[in-house]
Amino acid sequence: MTTPDFSLRYPGGRTGFLLIHGLGGTPVEMRVVARALHRAGHTVHCPQLAGHCAGEAELLATGWRDWAQSVFDELDRMRAVCDRVIVGGLSMGAVMAMHVAAARPEGVDGLALYAPTLWYDGWSIPRYSFLLKWLIKTPFARRYSFVEREPYGVKDLRARSVITAAITRGNSAEAGLLGTPSGALQQMWALIAQTRREMPTIRCPALLLHAREDDIASLSNAFYIQRHLGGLVDAVILDDSYHLVTIDQQRDIVIERSLALAARLEAAAAHEKTVGLRVVAAE
Repeated sequence: MTTPDFSLRYPGGRTGFLLIHGLGGTPVEMRVVARALHRAGHTVHCPQLAGHCAGEAELLATGWRDWAQSVFDELDRMRAVCDRVIVGGLSMGAVMAMHVAAARPEGVDGLALYAPTLWYDGWSIPRYSFLLKWLIKTPFARRYSFVEREPYGVKDLRARSVITAAITRGNSAEAGLLGTPSGALQQMWALIAQTRREMPTIRCPALLLHAREDDIASLSNAFYIQRHLGGLVDAVILDDSYHLVTIDQQRDIVIERSLALAARLEAAAAHEKTVGLRVVAAE
């Protein structure tokens, strides 16, 4: 049976945002931000990653390179209609965005990194989690799933109740998978290892938003990325959100700063065009 495609695509102007959901997640995670960016005049695409929005079996049938190919295909689609593309993502999606920028530097003009996750070390993560990578190499790991629990990455009580209801209904297209199987975690760690090696080569400007109280990934993730990316990093620390910053209480700040990044890129492109015209005129 073919998995339905829950990708979101909003046609707009010549500056585009390609936004990537998290591991075991869904494009719905990006919907509020995507619609706001679109209302501001931008083209916005939020692709469904291969193997997602279905069950564990479908996710386990894919690997991180399959997930990346979903993004590369979407990037090619956007470059056909956009002059500039900002690639962004939430959690693992932010890591994927960095990998795509490293692999396609000519196709990525900026990065929007929302709660990037290199390791699970937030305040809601059990203290024994440091054993996880070791446990996954044992036979026990085949039956293991990393199960999220309250507060599900959301400080906003109303948004959390919506997520909890979707989880209760088992609606993976709306809320993603409650448990991430060990095989998918292994694939994520392989992506992270690859991306960490690539970070110094990434030169495009990056916006990084991370919550001080992130329950899944602490600020150490943001600090590491800020130190190791090869270009300018505009880091914003949110003081009233948890992990899912794209739907939590300070989502308006996420939107505002993302729009500001787009505006800076457009201004830089306009300046370069003006300088180029002056040079041609002088000749």
